[in-house]
Amino acid sequence: MAVLKVLVLGGTTEASALARLLAATPGFDAVLSYAGRTRNPLAQPIATRVGGFGGVEGLADYLRGHGVQALVDATHPFAAQMSHHAAAAAGIARVPLLALRRGPWVAGPEDDWLGVADMAAAADAIGIARRRVFLTVGQKEVAAFRARPQHAYLIRSVDPIDADALPPEAVLINARGPFEPAAERALLEEHGIDVIVTKNSGGTATAGKLAAARDLGLPVIMVERPAVPPVETVEGAAAALDWLCGHAMRLGA
Repeated sequence: MAVLKVLVLGGTTEASALARLLAATPGFDAVLSYAGRTRNPLAQPIATRVGGFGGVEGLADYLRGHGVQALVDATHPFAAQMSHHAAAAAGIARVPLLALRRGPWVAGPEDDWLGVADMAAAADAIGIARRRVFLTVGQKEVAAFRARPQHAYLIRSVDPIDADALPPEAVLINARGPFEPAAERALLEEHGIDVIVTKNSGGTATAGKLAAARDLGLPVIMVERPAVPPVETVEGAAAALDWLCGHAMRLGA
C-alpha cells in the first residue's frame, strides 16, 4: 500500500494531536519536527526530529531530499519566521502546505484587556508605579522586562530560565499546562497579582488565567500575534487529517 510522506512542523498541542491521529491512521509516513527550543518535548507516537533546517533553502532541500508530499505548519502562533520559511520552502519544493492554527483569544464584555504589539510595549504598558505582575511569555522574551526592574514578577515557563536573564525581583515557576481556572485564581491570589502579561496564543491549555483574571477583575496586557503568510488554514487536528487524507486520495497514495 502506498503511503503519503508528511512533515509536520510542531511544538504545539495541535501538532501533538495531529501526530496521534497520523499514528492511528494507515497510509501515512509522518515526521514531527521540533525547533529545539523546548528542552524536554513530549514523546510522540511518530518519528521526530529536533533542530532547524538552515533557513528557507535548507527546508526546501529537506522536503525534496526526503520526498515529502505534504507539509503541515503546526508551529506556535508566535513562530512567525518559521511560518514564513515554511510557505517559501513549500513554494520552492512544490509541496502542498497546510497551516494548522488555533484561533486567537477574544476579549468578552467583562474582560479588561490591553492589546500591544510586542514585548517592549507590554513592559511599558505595566506602568511606572510598582506592580505585582504575572508574566507568561517565552523564555527568550523575558529580557524585555528587565528594563522595568521596579516590578515584582511571577514568571511561568515550561523550561528553566537562567537567573541572569530574569528581572531582579522575580519568582520562577516551571510548569506545563493545562491549567484550570480555579488553580489559576488561587495562584493569582496567593501572589497578590495586580496585572497579567501574556501572549495571545489561543487554545484551552493556558486560558485558565484569563478566566481567573476576569473573576478577580484584573487587567491583562495581551501581546497580539505577528503576521503570518496567507496560506490554506484549518483549526483542529481532525480537520488537518481530513485535508491530508484528501491530498493522499488525489495523489493515489
